[in-house]
Amino acid sequence: MEKVVVSVLLSVFLGFVLLFVGLFLGVSFFVGREKSSPFECGFDPIGSSRVPFSLRFFLLAVIFVVFDVEIVLLFPAVMVVGSSWVWVGGYVMLLVFLVLLFVGVIHEWREGSLEWES
Repeated sequence: MEKVVVSVLLSVFLGFVLLFVGLFLGVSFFVGREKSSPFECGFDPIGSSRVPFSLRFFLLAVIFVVFDVEIVLLFPAVMVVGSSWVWVGGYVMLLVFLVLLFVGVIHEWREGSLEWES
């Protein structure tokens, strides 16, 4: 028990030491107008630095991430489908998950979020 307390205290102490070292090394001592201005290959900045982006592209990227995570969740189910120790409830849950995934794709398709051009 004493070893656990000592190791936890040592970890917390080491964490604080690394935090303060990072804060000290991250401080910029030379702050001026030139340092805080945006740099574009030696030229004065042209236009705004806040460039509007396509909301459709953002939504498509979010949809990709969501379905990518769902595909990763399917990997264990695919590995277990052929084995004999899976109970019927597992197959039902897999089927419900796939149906929800399919309904989500159909919804996004009807909404037009999967269209590349518009």
